[in-house]
Amino acid sequence: MPTPKVSILIPSYNRADVIRETLECAVSQTYQNIEVIVGDNQSTDGTYQIIRDYASKYPFVIAFRNQENLGPARNWRKCLDRASGEYIKILWSDDLITRDFLQTCLPYLTEHEDVGFVFTAAELFCAETGKKKTQYVIGETGFYDTTVFIRECLLDGPVPTSPANAIFRRTDLEKNLLIDVPNKIGSDFSMHTLGTDALMYLLTAKDYPRFAFVNQVLSFFRSHRRSITISSNRYDRLILYNAAKVFFAEKYLDDKKLKRALALKLFLVCLSGRDKNTLGVRSLRDFYAGQVRVGMRDFLRAGPILRRLAAKAWGKYGLETCGDRLISRLQSKCLSR
Repeated sequence: MPTPKVSILIPSYNRADVIRETLECAVSQTYQNIEVIVGDNQSTDGTYQIIRDYASKYPFVIAFRNQENLGPARNWRKCLDRASGEYIKILWSDDLITRDFLQTCLPYLTEHEDVGFVFTAAELFCAETGKKKTQYVIGETGFYDTTVFIRECLLDGPVPTSPANAIFRRTDLEKNLLIDVPNKIGSDFSMHTLGTDALMYLLTAKDYPRFAFVNQVLSFFRSHRRSITISSNRYDRLILYNAAKVFFAEKYLDDKKLKRALALKLFLVCLSGRDKNTLGVRSLRDFYAGQVRVGMRDFLRAGPILRRLAAKAWGKYGLETCGDRLISRLQSKCLSR
């Protein structure tokens, strides 16, 4: 019985110090029917020569170089356009996967047409300090309702936004890998992709009833100063991801309670980062194309949700106590009315 082809996509830019490790784990997959497509976005540090060396050694490695730096999103798209596999594994040029990643994960898609994607637990590691942290563990290995993923993604739950620990169908990514994300902030998402990755999941999830999770650490995310996630302003990063989530919610989400919970979360985001972001975002109006209101009754009804969101939003900035005080004050005012 023929096995379906998987395309491993590796967009790259100035990763000469780490890309050998990434390429090695790609070409060493125990699943055999693969192609590895590596797109270099005009690196200046010798990255492309390393990629070409692997392409000359392995016939299933396809290397190309853009004539100019297109920005990350368009480079992702260039890799996808060259893919011939039925399934897609995106692997960032500084991250790693185990040799059996494809072998373990692929059956959840090939044997279940109603499953939109599969992702695994991941380890965030810092080579300089040796620190490690396991992420994206949502429960036991198995199948889950996509409404769970959508809710957790919108409310910053323990699900991934990066596709580096997941596999998708190519037909879905061809629809859902967006170059431009409409937003009120005026940000060009093609040049930073902060939120574009989360939309891959959200837009795919809305079209399927289930997704799969593998409770094994099969993916490894490298933490370093030059990664897009680490190098960006953390308040800007938070706002950009939420701008992408608002785009999804306004266009596709029917769940009114979840929409309200998202607005409540964004209120906290604005409050914590209004004077610390460089994007000029200060209120909910800066996120939404349509009108949105958050009143005292909303805070009262969503007390438990607010506590969870406050712990996460404020915890990033060491302001948990401030978050609790705000919630208590708001709820006291509601109860006194």
